[in-house]
Amino acid sequence: MTSDWHGAWTGALDELELDVAHIESMLADEHRYAETPPASLWKPPTELGALPLELKPRADEILTRQLKAAEEIARRLTANRRQTAVTARIETGEAIKRPVYVDRAM
Repeated sequence: MTSDWHGAWTGALDELELDVAHIESMLADEHRYAETPPASLWKPPTELGALPLELKPRADEILTRQLKAAEEIARRLTANRRQTAVTARIETGEAIKRPVYVDRAM
C-alpha cells in the first residue's frame, strides 16, 4: 500500500511538472506558443491522501516554478495591453475629418 501511495503521488507530481515545464518552454519561445494548441487543465488526482513527506521538497519546487510562470504570464499580458493601447493611439494615415476652422463669432 505504501509503495502504491508513493507511486501515485510521484505520478501526479510528474504530470504537474510536465505541465509547468511545457508553460516554461512556451514562455521561452513565443513563436512556438503561438502555434501550440491550448493544453487541457490539470486536475488533481482524487483519493491519494496526504502527500508523502519525502515528496514535499519536489512539490514545493513545482509550486515555485508555477508561481514564477504565472507571474511572467501576468507581466506579458500587461505589456501586451500597454502595446495595444499605444497602437490604438497611432494614426493610420487615413484622412481624419477634423474641424479646420471654428467660427466663434456666432
